[in-house]
Order: sequence, then structure tokens, then C-alpha cells
Amino acid sequence: MTATKTLTLSERCKAIKLIAMDVDGVLTQGGIIHDGTGKEWKVFHVRDGSVLKKLNKFGIATAIITGRSSVVVEYRAKELEIDMVFQGVSNKAKALEEIISSTGISAQEIAYIGDDLADISIMKSCGLAASPNDACFEVRNCANFVSKNPGGKSALRDLVEIILKVQGKWNHLCASHLN
Repeated sequence: MTATKTLTLSERCKAIKLIAMDVDGVLTQGGIIHDGTGKEWKVFHVRDGSVLKKLNKFGIATAIITGRSSVVVEYRAKELEIDMVFQGVSNKAKALEEIISSTGISAQEIAYIGDDLADISIMKSCGLAASPNDACFEVRNCANFVSKNPGGKSALRDLVEIILKVQGKWNHLCASHLN
């Protein structure tokens, strides 16, 4: 019997072709504001958005997989050119299976960043599991990468940055802002 090699973070990052993410607690701080008329408000961090919008140009697809449904998320995803949006998902691992089936990208080529218990099943199925530093203990414990930042404060940016640096694409992304 051959022992399975544990991959390093760098090896995991090199393989990534798609980054999937939760919303509340990852792209936001986790707070939800209801205005009393049924409208929902969320606050997103600009640095997460600035790199998300560029990922397709660097060969990395994007997906949102969230347990809640919100018009705000639809709007933000469209604004950032996020490829796939799964809302109201009770089983995130099934959404991952749909992504694999529709894109041909393998689970080992997918990074996922989540912050709470509902994210653990998908994190265990992906090639690179990540979390904000304020994720619950169980999520941080199964993550291959824990951001130095909390959710909604550019934790996703940290993940994107390390992936692109390992893949040799970060300097190209930076240069694209200078021209």
C-alpha cells in the first residue's frame, strides 16, 4: 500500500483553476441588515472585488456558493463577472459536483473559502480549503490556508494573492493596474 502524499500549500495553489466562495462571513463580515421593507443590505470589501473581477483574465474561474438567497448577491456577482452563482444551497458539496460536471475542472483544481460549519463538507472535497481568520474553529481547523484577515476585510484577497503569486500571475495582475 502506498502512502498518500500530503500536498504543500504551494502545490495546492499551482493546481487552482477555479475559486469558489461563501458570501456571509467571507465576502462580508457576516452581518445582515434588513431595512424593514424586505430589502437586505450587505457591505463588501473593495479589495476583494478588485481581484475577483480580474481572475478570468488570468485563467481562473469563480463561483459563489451560499446558503442564503439575496438580490444583493446577484447584483454583486454580476458586477464582478463571477462565472457561477449558487444561492439557497443547503448542500454545498452537491453544488461543487455541479461545478465539476459543468466545467470539467476537477475538485483538486478548485479552491473554496468558507467560514462556518455548512462549509466544511465542500472544503474537505476541494484541492485547497481556505478560511478567514475569524471563521469558526472547526473550519479553520480543516483549512489549508487561513487568511490573516477576517471575513469582509479582504480575506478572499489574501487567498487570491497567494494563488496568483505561486502561479506566477500576481505581478501581471499588478502591472495591469499600472497601464
